[in-house]
Amino acid sequence: MLHLINKSPFESMSLDDCLKYAAAGSPILFYEDGVYGVLAGSAMEEKMKGIMSGRDVYVLKDDLALRGIERIMDGVKEVDYAGFVELVEQHKPASW
Repeated sequence: MLHLINKSPFESMSLDDCLKYAAAGSPILFYEDGVYGVLAGSAMEEKMKGIMSGRDVYVLKDDLALRGIERIMDGVKEVDYAGFVELVEQHKPASW
């Protein structure tokens, strides 16, 4: 299952709720305001290291650009809209 996070982890518990149910190894994609969860040097970085262990983490690069974000955490893979669609085609999505 692909877990989609579209709310900032600084303003919402969506990421925490997702992690309660996400199976080990399930990919996570951050988009819209969710992209704030993968900012390099943020308060989320330590928590994200544990989340990223053993799973693929993606971020929609257009949403990074729209928010002026240039630095993301190591190991997070940027995808464009075609990559987003490809992930949804490969995995059943769940939005948080």
